[in-house]
Order: sequence, then C-alpha cells, then structure tokens
Amino acid sequence: MLNSIAGRKKEQQKLKRALESDKPEFIALYGRRRIGKTFLIREFFGDRIGFELIGIYNASLQEQLDNFANSMTEALRIDIPVKSPGSWQEAFSMLKSFLKSKKFRGKKVIFLDELPWLNSSRSGFLKQLEHFWNSYASKKKNLILIVCGSAASWMIQHIVNSKGGLHNRLTQQIRLLPFTLTEIKDYLRLRKIKNLDHYQILQLYMAIGGVPYYWSFVQSGLSAAQMIDDLIFAENAEFRNEYDQLFASLFDNSNLHEKVIDALAGKRKGLNRKEILDVMKLKSGGTATNIIRELEESGFIESYIPFEKNSNDARFVLSDEFTLFHLYWIAPLGKKQLGNAYWMKMQTGSKFKAWSGHSFESICLKHIEKIKYYLRIDKIQSDQAPWEYKPDKNSKEEGAQIDMLIDRKDMVINICEMKFYQSEFTIDKSYAEELRRKVDVFKTRTNTRKSIFLTIVTSFGLKTNSHSISLNAIGVSMDALF
Repeated sequence: MLNSIAGRKKEQQKLKRALESDKPEFIALYGRRRIGKTFLIREFFGDRIGFELIGIYNASLQEQLDNFANSMTEALRIDIPVKSPGSWQEAFSMLKSFLKSKKFRGKKVIFLDELPWLNSSRSGFLKQLEHFWNSYASKKKNLILIVCGSAASWMIQHIVNSKGGLHNRLTQQIRLLPFTLTEIKDYLRLRKIKNLDHYQILQLYMAIGGVPYYWSFVQSGLSAAQMIDDLIFAENAEFRNEYDQLFASLFDNSNLHEKVIDALAGKRKGLNRKEILDVMKLKSGGTATNIIRELEESGFIESYIPFEKNSNDARFVLSDEFTLFHLYWIAPLGKKQLGNAYWMKMQTGSKFKAWSGHSFESICLKHIEKIKYYLRIDKIQSDQAPWEYKPDKNSKEEGAQIDMLIDRKDMVINICEMKFYQSEFTIDKSYAEELRRKVDVFKTRTNTRKSIFLTIVTSFGLKTNSHSISLNAIGVSMDALF
C-alpha cells in the first residue's frame, strides 16, 4: 500500500499510525486545489472507506443534502435511492444508523471531502459535525473520521484551531504541499516516464510547480519545452485558463489575494507586512492578516526573517512556480493567438533570464535542506534567508544583494548565489569582482566575525578555473536538489 503512492512518505506514515491505533482517530487534511488530497485518502485507504461525501462548490443546503442522500445510497449499495434528509442533524443521524448497522473488520474510514463547501451559509453543518464526533464517533475505536478541504484558512480556523465543539479534538493534522523534485521523480517513475532527466524535470517544475494534477498531463517522448508549449500556449491548451479559476475556488474576495500576488511577482526579495498593506490599500487588521495567512497556508507565498532581524521584520515572497510563470508569460498575452513552438522561441533574452533566475532561486529556497545535505551541514543548526543592503539615495556607498545566506552555528556563513544556466557555469573576471564586492559589503554592513564560504548553486555545476579557485567557491549542481 505504501509503495503505490508517489512521495507523501511522512503523510502516509501518519495515516498508517491512525490505521494501526487502538483509539478513534479524527484527521484534518488540507491543501490547495488539485494538490492530491482526495487521491491520497482514496489510494491509501481503498475499501476501508465506509462512507464518502464530497461537498459541491457554491451549492445550496438542499443540493448538499441531496448529495448526502446519493452518497448514502452508494454506501448502502442499494438500487432504490435514499430519501434526502431534511437537515444536517437528520443526515448525521442517518450516518450513525448506517454505521451501527454495519459490522466492520478493523478500522473503517468516514471521509468528508471539501468540508468548507458542505458548510454552506446558515446550514448548521459544522455544529452537527461537532455533535457527531463528540457524542458518537469519539467513542468508536474502529472509526477514522477524515475531513478535508482546499480552503486552507477555513480548515485552520474552524477545524484545526477550533474554539468551539471541536477544540483539541483532532488526533492528526496534515497540510499537503506541492511535490518536491524528489517526489516528482518518484511520480514519473511510477508512471513509467523515464526519458526526462533532471534538467528536463527542472524546466517543467519551473513552469508548473509541484502540483500533482499538472504533472498528470506530462507525456513520455516530449521535451519539457514541447510540453510547456502544448499545455500552456497552444490553442485550447489545458492550463491556459487555470489561473483564472485558481484563486476564486479557494478564497472569498480573491481579488485582494491576487493584488498581493501581483505585487510579490515583481519583488524577488519580497515585501514586508507594511508594504503588502500599502499594496492592498488596507490598514493593519484582521482582513489583511487573514489574507496573508491564507496565501501562506495554501502554499502561494512563504515568509522569511532577514539576517539578524526578528519576526516583526518578516518578508513574504511568491513561492508558487505556476503563479509566477502565469504572471510573467501568460497574463501579458491576454487572448492573443500564438504560433507553433512559442515557448521555444521565448527562451532567450532578458525576460527569460529574469524569470528563470527568479523561479530557480525560489526552487532552491524550497529545497534548502537538500542543499545543506549536499554541503554536509545538515546536522549543523542554521538559519537561511536572502540578504540585501540598500544605501541611502545620496550615499556614495555601494549596495549588494545576496540570493541566500546560510547562517551556521559553527561560525560559518555560506553566501549562496543561484544561477539557472544551460551548461556548466563559469565565473569570469567581471563576475568574480562582483562576488568579492558582495562579500565585502556584507562583511562591512554586518560586522560578522564568521568565516564566509562562497557557494554557487547552478543547473550543471561550477566549472573550475582560476577565478573559482581564488574565491574558494563551492559548486552545487541541480542534482543535489533531487
């Protein structure tokens, strides 16, 4: 069972513990649209799912109750349709009667999917779910109740951090994030797609990210560039309008979320909270806090604390590859029709260089633990963050921008530069001088006493020459990210 699902090893271990426990289990699973939540539960538990109900987007209470009746008919395996309940109270009463009438071997799963959609306005659903768990399911050692939703903020507010009847009732919570590069490689192996090497996978990942559903369209025998053209830029391409549905399906008032995303797309080092509030034209308060949290929990943005700063100075960066790709390449096109091999023609010039650098840097930050492992510093306590110094306008000082610092407890700082390149990367005289200047500015501005190790993370590694030797530069290739 554990080998039939690509990646998700930690998540599967949690589900396995729930299956083997001698007590009732209540699990909350959340993650963005098309991230593989339903697939994971169905594939892992299989016929142990005794009852499954999937909420209908933007449906009325009556439509949701009719949907419940249909699900109950399927669970009972009968031909005559079950009569729709008149309320959620009656629906959960029917569910209890169904469970009492069945004799299960081992644990049985009750799976309620897209929970926020089931909880339509003034439906009373959440109150009845609380009562079902507290009065019945929590007493049944052979039951696993799994609730799932794409609206991460709703799941956190009403289930994970519930202050009502579900307070501290969860036994497990799972936040499902996009696949890492290692998980993508595992996924392609299971689909018997073996002709894509690390560079081809990386190019695709930079465009569509790690959402499993997107990778289900990847075909054997095509290059990354061909697939990007087919999936995104061709006439009637599968993902051409994906972005338009993405935020609206996850968030209420999604226009505010999109404003934040648009602003972050042009800021590689991100924005702080005040700068985001200025973009949204909002004063500090609950609305802004919720929007930032919703985007972060859904995996669209990430936060980091700058070097030698505290949590109040946190900055937020756009971390979703597909969103970044859309804003750079798809949005400017509008409804424009494109010729053949559009993407292949775009892979030159300053725009491609800016986008590929931004996306590759973001991917490296996501895979920082892999980089640390390659550098053999994964056992050393450390923090990481980009670093930037901007002198005053009238100052004659030079500024500097560093892609990432790894600040280690063994009195060393790795200054990391990320370079997406189509061949082995060479440090020439000009870039060597730029790197020395960056190191000098960093030392001067921070007064650090730690040793500086210069680290270059690039697609095909670092070519050894007189400049790399004089800088004692450490090369890390994309293979380390896998």
